[in-house]
Amino acid sequence: MSKDVPREPEQLRKLFIGGLSFETTDESLRAHFEQWGALTDCVVMRDPNSKRSRGFGFVTYSSVQEVDAAMSARPHKVDGRVVEPKRAVSREDSNRPGAHVTVKKIFVGGIKEDTEESHLRDYFQQFGKIEVIDIMTDRNTGKKRGFAFVTFDDHDAVDRIVIQKYHTLNSHNCEVRKALTKQEMQNAGMGMRGRSSGGRPYDYDRGFNQGGRGRYGDGPYNCNGGDGGYGGGGYGGNGYDGNGYGNCGGGGGGGGGGGGGGRSFGGYGGGSNNSGYGRPGRF
Repeated sequence: MSKDVPREPEQLRKLFIGGLSFETTDESLRAHFEQWGALTDCVVMRDPNSKRSRGFGFVTYSSVQEVDAAMSARPHKVDGRVVEPKRAVSREDSNRPGAHVTVKKIFVGGIKEDTEESHLRDYFQQFGKIEVIDIMTDRNTGKKRGFAFVTFDDHDAVDRIVIQKYHTLNSHNCEVRKALTKQEMQNAGMGMRGRSSGGRPYDYDRGFNQGGRGRYGDGPYNCNGGDGGYGGGGYGGNGYDGNGYGNCGGGGGGGGGGGGGGRSFGGYGGGSNNSGYGRPGRF
């Protein structure tokens, strides 16, 4: 295979760059990030009408190794402004709950009953430094409930894990998602209000309890409440704000789509709010 044809999927080689100065151009963005590898694409997203920068852009490297190198070199400052690089979310995933929220904790569901902390640590430590591992048990019987939480010291470890999608733990396929508190879910525009008592799309027990009937309602994840927790059976309900990142610049912003020269940047489209980014007002 020619060295000019990247072997790895483009999505894995792409970084979203938030918090750009309105003065940053394609050229100055490229000049900074090509220090960590060869770029196959670089673009500052602009309003299609005013051509004003929307305060974010994308850089695509020729290899995932170069992406890792750029992320390891954080913090980054472009045109005098500290920016926030994150692994880009695919069009397929961008409308899922919490897709653009920055967290350091993952939910691991569907794990076997004989799964121990060592299994989780041995597998997930390849993605980053682990701080805490919690295998959830029934408070009355002590029986494992089929899911766990793993907390890392850096959000990039979580982003790498989620992008990979498929994970095998203790010789068993498991489901991995970002772990969000109720407040983080609400901030992400997940529409948790007004659910019927039977909706419960974020009930851990429905998918991963593996027979246990215990409850985990004490903590912030409210795994069995009618309006909190995760969707053991999938990402149902009203879903995530399709506006994606909206305008992430230092102020104002153009809204609307386009500005990418015909490239596909699903999930990062128009809308004048920042709710999709998960940190309103940061930029």
